[in-house]
Amino acid sequence: MIKVMIADNQVIIREGIKKILSLDKDIEVVCEASDGYEVIDQLSNYNINIILMDVRMPKMDGIRTTNIVKKQYPDVKIIILTTFNEDEYIFEGIKYGISGYILKDSEIDYIIKSIKDVYMDKMLFDSSMTPKLVNALNNTNNGEKVRNDKIFSLLTDRENEILELVIDGKSNNEISKTLFISEGTVKNYVSKILKKLNLKRRSQLAALFIK
Repeated sequence: MIKVMIADNQVIIREGIKKILSLDKDIEVVCEASDGYEVIDQLSNYNINIILMDVRMPKMDGIRTTNIVKKQYPDVKIIILTTFNEDEYIFEGIKYGISGYILKDSEIDYIIKSIKDVYMDKMLFDSSMTPKLVNALNNTNNGEKVRNDKIFSLLTDRENEILELVIDGKSNNEISKTLFISEGTVKNYVSKILKKLNLKRRSQLAALFIK
């Protein structure tokens, strides 16, 4: 059972999402929060797998809350709930370790699938935001764009193999089965790739190479 917290200051939004998630037997909404401080409080009371986190909340917004949560509860995955015109928050969220963004008006099936994908350690970014992610995350080193072929040349053959599977949205478990290596070995390779590319989060890595 995937245990979810819904964090949004609007009751109508929380109730709507709760109703959507109740349609799936594998997902349980165990608590709610209306601001960032309540999110932190609820995490001390409940065992949460995923937080659906609104960007704009009173007292403490979703991005600041994400930063605190990921430091205190690194295993908790966070999906940011946003609208299309709130893309200025995308990049801060990625830096702090969010697992993805979904638009509040997404289809029911997409929201449910997104939660399940993130639970399986996949990264998820709404396709409508892809151009902005690519544009921002493909620019490093004081604005000098690093071409994909140059980036790939920095990695060993095995690292490139794993990188391509990460880009395809595969979880560590799926990569380990595909390449017949242990999940721990996959994690080590991903860490090495991040270090070589001067990135901190797997989500940055996935978004950088979105096709």
